Amino acid sequence: MVKLGRLVEARFIHRLNRFTALVDINGAESLVHVANSGRMRELLVEGRRVYLVPAGGEHRKTAFDLALVDLGHTLASADARLPNKLVHEAQIQGRLECFAGYDGIRLEATYGDSRLDMALSGSSGTCLVEVKSVTLVEGGSGIFPDAPTTRGRKHVLTLADMVKAGYRGAVVFVVQREDADSVSPNDESDPDFGAALRGAIEMGVEAYAFRCSVSTDEVTISSQIPVVL
Repeated sequence: MVKLGRLVEARFIHRLNRFTALVDINGAESLVHVANSGRMRELLVEGRRVYLVPAGGEHRKTAFDLALVDLGHTLASADARLPNKLVHEAQIQGRLECFAGYDGIRLEATYGDSRLDMALSGSSGTCLVEVKSVTLVEGGSGIFPDAPTTRGRKHVLTLADMVKAGYRGAVVFVVQREDADSVSPNDESDPDFGAALRGAIEMGVEAYAFRCSVSTDEVTISSQIPVVL
């Protein structure tokens, strides 16, 4: 799990650019850092309650990071950095049955001109893992991506190449909210990613998905859900 610490409640106003948004904190406008390059249009709605994490540093232009968005029926984590931490922790704790038997983890493993999130090692060899953050849910299905991602497509193609070379490879989708029962590629937003994913799976790349339990105290992987192609 990832503990969120002390949160500050605010109201979302609007997004200024990919990584900065404007919020209202008790009647005062403040800039916040958005650690997510996705569009998140379904989350970042004017007037919606959000929760911020205070964040300091010499070179920062904002005093807060956007942490959670209150959708009314559920909270959603907006921080795209969390899924890697959650998968890493769950693997260390032995909670991911799909990766049982791997006792070594190397983060940010570089292969060719691609950098993948993790390389797991064990008696059965090496498994390369790329983790994707999912925040968009429609009709109970988490869909990825919510905007075209040439980087995501490149990662999937790299995994396919590594599988051809004799490695095990997997894409892990982490839905940062509780209201998804499955995950699917977003062909409307990025048909090239969907085609790449399906092609990679045909070549032996594995795909897994997990949803999260999200509260104002913590975010944790709660259960595995199916990937529907």
